[in-house]
Amino acid sequence: MREARLILASKSKARLAMLTAAGVVVEAIAPNVDEESLKDGLKSEGVTARNLADALAEAKAVRLSARTGPGMILGADQMLALEDGTMLDKPSDPAEAMAQLKLLSGRKHKLFSAAVIAEQGIPVWRHIDIATLSVRVLSDSFIEQYVEAEWDNIRHCVGCYEIEGRGVQLFSAITGSQFTIMGLPLLHLLDYLRIRGILPS
Repeated sequence: MREARLILASKSKARLAMLTAAGVVVEAIAPNVDEESLKDGLKSEGVTARNLADALAEAKAVRLSARTGPGMILGADQMLALEDGTMLDKPSDPAEAMAQLKLLSGRKHKLFSAAVIAEQGIPVWRHIDIATLSVRVLSDSFIEQYVEAEWDNIRHCVGCYEIEGRGVQLFSAITGSQFTIMGLPLLHLLDYLRIRGILPS
């Protein structure tokens, strides 16, 4: 196997699978960032969902890059915001998942997926992509059945869905890249990797 020239500062199986499927030789290492404390602090300062995703992605990339030395370190994060600015995090239990889906029902929301590459502790590239999703009106019975069937798959998902699975049933319309919805602005990242010679042009 070729030596990885890109390190993913995450243990996200979805992001690792996207990169691997795209032919990127990548290694995944946990960045050991206290995301919740950082997120809470930034929210208290009134940071928007877009900038919050960017700050979290940068923190992961920079922290791991400073620890590992030479190499390209990719940090990524995703935030969900309703049109009124309300942000949702990953559900803590099935009851919270059902409450979130009831809140999303019949409304639009945006997903902000941020990616930052750092080298030797300094950010050298970043991109934030946005997808807009319209959730159809969901019945209580559908929500209950959906959460019961999908809880193990959605417990780590912002918005309580995997767009590549049964979660697609939640939507009436989607604008944006499926990769962005899954948590990574992949096309923009691949373009940068070509510029840097990591991938063939």
